[in-house]
Amino acid sequence: MNQEEEKRAAPCSSSVFVNNPHLDVMKEDVLYHFGLGTATHDLPARFGDVKFVCVGGSPWRMKSFTEYIAAEISMEDPESEYPNICAGTDRYAMYKVGPVLSVSHGMGIPSIAIMLHELIKLLHHAHCQDVTIIRIGTSGGIGLKPGTVVVTKQSMDATFLPKFEQVILGKTVVRNTDLDQCLAEELLQCSNELNQFETVIGNTMCTLDFYEGQARLDGAFCSYTEKDKQEYLKKASEAGICNIEMESSVFAAMCKLSGLRAAVVCVTLLDRLKGDQLGGSHEVLHSYQLRPQILVGNYIKKQLKAKAGRS
Repeated sequence: MNQEEEKRAAPCSSSVFVNNPHLDVMKEDVLYHFGLGTATHDLPARFGDVKFVCVGGSPWRMKSFTEYIAAEISMEDPESEYPNICAGTDRYAMYKVGPVLSVSHGMGIPSIAIMLHELIKLLHHAHCQDVTIIRIGTSGGIGLKPGTVVVTKQSMDATFLPKFEQVILGKTVVRNTDLDQCLAEELLQCSNELNQFETVIGNTMCTLDFYEGQARLDGAFCSYTEKDKQEYLKKASEAGICNIEMESSVFAAMCKLSGLRAAVVCVTLLDRLKGDQLGGSHEVLHSYQLRPQILVGNYIKKQLKAKAGRS
């Protein structure tokens, strides 16, 4: 984040912050990739109660999370048919149960960035307050046993620096990738209380590619050796990096700009020091993918219970 953006950002505000004066003079804001709009939908009535947003790569995973959280918070019948709010478009899927919104973001920085622009505007137009947003997903681990859940401390780029770079009007803009450390610690404590699987807090490397960008040897192209790969991943480990994925940097940067309390929770499906392709049965891998859902679902349930106790 540059200095001008830091001056204008409002991380201490409970509202969702947008930094775009052009929105104030628009008669209508069409959230094109969601199939929603300020003139066609009553966004405050439909989304104003949202307190938690969970985002993940695949539509299937987010619908699965919706059904899981419905059972956890006992607000709706988990066997109900949950309509895709974004059914008018084929880009993203969105589901809602009580104060919990679930949204798919596709794969990679460009896809999640587009989704986040419209999600942040949606929360802003709906006048949402005190929103927590968590990305749940999968990743490749570095020196971790498969199935370990990583709560991201800081997102780093492929050179092990905690930053997100974007070219805007031909100029490179560098933004901060810090995440909410208190939220990370709360999630770790929640996992310790569950005592179902190992969870750690560590840095996450965010790359622009699944193959060469992550030092894999099994892509269509490869110009380096196994030794080169091992040396690179060991340097990553020395920088405190525990896992690798493709969305956390822009997620952290945009959430920080918006004043959103944010976390990234990803399960490791393999140890990249030991290989590049997934092993294990479908059942085992599926059970791993459920772990971030279980952790985040229980965290949300715990927070809602605590809030109800204070009411």
